[in-house]
Amino acid sequence: MGQAWQRVVASGIVDGPNHRCGESPPDGLLAGIRLFNAGEYFECHEELETIWKAEREPIRYLYQGILQIGVGFHHLRNNNYRGATLLLHDGIDKTSRFLPVCMSINTARLVSESQVCLDQLQALGKERISEFDWTRVPVVAMQA
Repeated sequence: MGQAWQRVVASGIVDGPNHRCGESPPDGLLAGIRLFNAGEYFECHEELETIWKAEREPIRYLYQGILQIGVGFHHLRNNNYRGATLLLHDGIDKTSRFLPVCMSINTARLVSESQVCLDQLQALGKERISEFDWTRVPVVAMQA
């Protein structure tokens, strides 16, 4: 966990319900989710980075969390064990602050399924990263 995120967590601004979770997802978030679900993780990162950097309210950490989970899978695809484990961990931590649903995103499902992938990756270790079961990679599910 980076120092900046440690300060955010310590401040308490990501604890408890977020008033923005009831809003509709912005277009940039929807575009990023489409890319994530298509397995275009680098492109997802580019799309979500734009809205994450522009946002000043704590909802920005939801955007960043999804972005980091995607980048974790990008690193995994490139057999970068350290990058994959770090980014999945950080993305899961951020996204888990917005459970169970935020901006119509089933965050509970995304966190749970991403954690299963992280657990599998850690059990395999760096030496067996190529054995990762890609059928377990989640999609970002929306709900009404």
